[in-house]
Amino acid sequence: MSLNVLVVDDQSIVRAGFAAVIDAEEDLTVVGEAADGAAAVRLAEELAPDVVVMDVRMPELDGIAATRIITGRENAPRVLVLTTFDLDAYVFDALRAGASGFLLKDVHPSELLQGIRVVAAGESVLAPSATRRLIGHYASGPPAAVPAGSSPELDSLTGSQRGVLTLVASGLTNAEIAEQLGITVGTVKSHVNALLRKLGLRDRVQATILAYDLGLARPNPPGTHL
Repeated sequence: MSLNVLVVDDQSIVRAGFAAVIDAEEDLTVVGEAADGAAAVRLAEELAPDVVVMDVRMPELDGIAATRIITGRENAPRVLVLTTFDLDAYVFDALRAGASGFLLKDVHPSELLQGIRVVAAGESVLAPSATRRLIGHYASGPPAAVPAGSSPELDSLTGSQRGVLTLVASGLTNAEIAEQLGITVGTVKSHVNALLRKLGLRDRVQATILAYDLGLARPNPPGTHL
């Protein structure tokens, strides 16, 4: 089944280039294009894409604000943010707004296409530099105000779900978690889906942020995926 993609960028040449690369894939279809955040919000509701490829700096409504509106809706699409500007504020704001991924515009086309497929599958992807700084942000910050394991959010999780959340936050994929715990990938997926539902989170990026915020996870060497 083809994944429907909405491409959002205020530069027409850039937007057309991304759309051409994406539309050339058999399993991806560009269903619409938008030149600003306001149009992106409107088209995301009208077209119901699976993934929105979102620029950050745009007129009228920027990509962060548009992402927050889009992901706040029921049955919202996944949002993959692309930007020229590799700035901390953009990374953190995009992820907290509900984006499932963050890549730089100079990424190789194959990485962009893979990123779209990854976020559509319910996982998350970050540019390596963004991952390093996200981990570094929590490594250098003050200790969590709430001791790990004592928060209302975590109290709703089973022991197995809490363990999977810790491994998700360390950057492991479902297959790596399954191997480490000696369980099937399907069981890992069930645990991940259950903990996301219980915590009211959209995806693994938000789960990772929460795990660090609550002190459940500690910085590990970064990878490209969360």
